[in-house]
Amino acid sequence: MVALARAASVRRGIAIGVVNGVVSFTGTLYWITRVMVLYGGLQLWVAMLVNAALVAYLALYPGIFGMVVGRLVAGAGVRALMAAPLVWVATELGRTRLLTGFPWVLLGYSQASVLPIAQLASVFGVYGVSASIAGVSAALAFIAVSPVERGFRRYLPALMMLVLLLTIAIWGSLRVGDDRLTRAGQPIRVGLVQGNVDQAMKWNAERASVIFQDYLRMTRQAMREGADFVLWPESSTPFFFEVERAQAEQVETLARQARVPILVGSDQIERGNPTKFYNSAFLVREDGSVGGVYRKMHLVPFGEYVPLKRVFFFAAPLVEAISDFSPGESAVLLPVRGHLVSAAICYEIVYPDLVRQSVRGGSELLTTITNDAWFGDTSAPYQHFEQAVMRAIEDGRYLVRSANTGISGIVDPYGRVLEKSGIFEAAVVVGEARFLQGTTIYVRTGDAFAYASVVLTIVLLFVVRRRVQ
Repeated sequence: MVALARAASVRRGIAIGVVNGVVSFTGTLYWITRVMVLYGGLQLWVAMLVNAALVAYLALYPGIFGMVVGRLVAGAGVRALMAAPLVWVATELGRTRLLTGFPWVLLGYSQASVLPIAQLASVFGVYGVSASIAGVSAALAFIAVSPVERGFRRYLPALMMLVLLLTIAIWGSLRVGDDRLTRAGQPIRVGLVQGNVDQAMKWNAERASVIFQDYLRMTRQAMREGADFVLWPESSTPFFFEVERAQAEQVETLARQARVPILVGSDQIERGNPTKFYNSAFLVREDGSVGGVYRKMHLVPFGEYVPLKRVFFFAAPLVEAISDFSPGESAVLLPVRGHLVSAAICYEIVYPDLVRQSVRGGSELLTTITNDAWFGDTSAPYQHFEQAVMRAIEDGRYLVRSANTGISGIVDPYGRVLEKSGIFEAAVVVGEARFLQGTTIYVRTGDAFAYASVVLTIVLLFVVRRRVQ
């Protein structure tokens, strides 16, 4: 931010923003190279090239931020720095929405464990938390670049931000301490099965029976510990649930005998011309019938499909290794014990509005199933979990997460992690969640703050352009 203020030009602003973006996204998305080498069949240099292309694209957004802030500072002076939070949020919204979006590690997620500050997400979403962080940076940059002779006015933005942050922190602490949401609604004991199946073994025919029997055994353990609802991870079955009926009937029989519904992650085939594949979640009700199927709507680029295949022709092994999945078309809610629950699969949980729409549609409990085995022992599983936590705060719902290799856990509507497993360990996590019906301000207004930031950024650019002329 200091560099942008001192540059005070569009070209330098772009350069500073892009460099910042390259460093930031390289540091947070380095693990993608490993995934493409181990599971995509790419040579290391090709995987690095593909990852570099993704990083370069994502770095455009900080570049745009630098360009706009540079333009504002050049036209209106260093006071324009205080518009930086709006500009930053506008670029984050663009990264979430454009070209199907890739909203991984938005700035606000850094506060997911700082609960008093993170409560701001219940009002403005994660974008509001991002704005507060950008505001602090802008205020400190203002002090660094403002002329000394301005005296007290030099510290005024920082003082205003300090008051704002203290207000947010006090309000957030009171909100967390109020605890009304954790006493509302009907309680339900949830069992999370973490099979810890190595990705290389998942479709090994010799291991399929052992893997499946392990899931059944762990499910029985969860039921013995009082689970009223059991979740299996994404693509947990080493078979197609609707095709291999002998295995599917064992799951249905277990649910019927125990009178406990089970959410099962499994791939789905829709035969036709062409045949389509879906990454799905099947809800087996307590009577053993299939109560509904949710098909994943937001697919993972370079994981479930390859965007711009002609551009990435040099990544042919990756294209061949990935079976193109088709996206689901609607946010199907699943019936669990007289209530409706949503089922975000893997990467979908990082899309704020997608989860919010499920809550607006009637979801009383957020569930998310994932297979983070791809990530290995990197920072990615932790990044993924922290982003899921923010959805609980935004939507005022309990969130339960079953992950093949971890992290599985239960999060309350204030973002407190009630139960949590480690990574790369077989685990059965059982704990209490609740079906909730109230709505937060964010659920009611959505990304209005983020869209307002876009509009205000455009207005400021127009005003500065008129002043310069």
